[in-house]
Amino acid sequence: MEMSGRQTYSTMKPRPNWESGWDWILTLAPWILLAVPLAINLAFTRQDWGQQGVTLALVAVAAFWVYIGHTRKSAEQRERLLPMLVYFVGLLAVAAALMQRDHMFLMFTIAGFFHAFYLKPVFLGVTGVFATSLLLHTATALDTSDLTAQGVGTYIAIVLIQTAAVSLGIVFSAKAAEQDREREETLAKLKEALEENAGLHAQLLTQAREAGVLDERQRMAREIHDTLAQGLTGIITQVQTAQWIWQDPQQARRHLDRALALARDSLAEARRAVQALRPQDLAEAHLPDALETLVRRWDVENDAHATVAVTGERVPLSPAIEVALYRMAQEALTNVAKHAEASRVGVTLSYLDDVVLLDVRDDGRGIGAARGAGVGINSMTQRIRGVGGSVELESTLGEGTAVSASVPAITVGASPDRSPSTEYEPPVGLSSVPGATR
Repeated sequence: MEMSGRQTYSTMKPRPNWESGWDWILTLAPWILLAVPLAINLAFTRQDWGQQGVTLALVAVAAFWVYIGHTRKSAEQRERLLPMLVYFVGLLAVAAALMQRDHMFLMFTIAGFFHAFYLKPVFLGVTGVFATSLLLHTATALDTSDLTAQGVGTYIAIVLIQTAAVSLGIVFSAKAAEQDREREETLAKLKEALEENAGLHAQLLTQAREAGVLDERQRMAREIHDTLAQGLTGIITQVQTAQWIWQDPQQARRHLDRALALARDSLAEARRAVQALRPQDLAEAHLPDALETLVRRWDVENDAHATVAVTGERVPLSPAIEVALYRMAQEALTNVAKHAEASRVGVTLSYLDDVVLLDVRDDGRGIGAARGAGVGINSMTQRIRGVGGSVELESTLGEGTAVSASVPAITVGASPDRSPSTEYEPPVGLSSVPGATR
């Protein structure tokens, strides 16, 4: 089998919408938390031009630090520990300076809770949350003139509770990120395995096709030797005998009649061999319809009554699979006609989830267990094994014979496009079928 192209897979998984939204929140949060207190400060705080200049300068420093340390960074750059640790410390430092100017800038300090998510491993992120909470509430506590034991206890409790609450988000975020990485790695390995399996499948089918050519030549050589060559030998023998006794017309005529009968039989065998080379029924239809045509024609040509049944959802199989199953049914029916002396024959084609089954059963005389595997069964077994399937035979003297094949349900899309009439021959390789002679 030649592959026109090898399917490739991307190892990158699209980021979920919620993850992109969270990135936007982390990016915009410090800018909003800086702009709002600045607007309040300029609108409601009485400052001279010098004081406003200092405030604006600090805000400019904060904006510059956020831009170079976070906003302009890519997602991969934000995963680097040392640059993000330096950025986070600087963020808290400039936030502390701004709160010294106006406590309204404690809103900007809240950005530390958001950006602590970038600190890895988790204990650094928790430490960043604790530092942010400590800075935020220390500035508030220092602004209170009456520090009491109850106030200090409340301050400590708030810092600890806030740190624990925000840190839970960091822990869960880290776990989710770890699971995402594991899923991405699993998907990448799975896709690599699928791609490798596709290549191996193509290689195996190519080898099967090449080996099948040799096998078909050997099969045809056996067919010619067992049928045509023997028939021609018999014809020559009868004609030579007739020549020797030509003076006795009655005796000579009898030998010539035998030669004529052998010639007709040989012609029939030749036609059967030619027909076996190319399944015309599959050239015009897929397997279920082709089997119905084959069984209907066989029923007309033979004394036994034959029926065909198809179960499951019909799907177009690979041409190799369809040809192999058709050939098996054809060979099995030929064996029934030659050997079984059956009155009824049933052919059943079953489509399951991942396999396709073909059963040919008759109520004939059966096969003796002492008799070895014959050309017919061997030929069927070769074909089915060549497409990755298996053949089983059950038979008891006087109770009929059942030949069953199981093949993988490889659809047309799983193999290169070929017309249904294209022949596919299996490689050499017989499985043992005890007691078979057909």
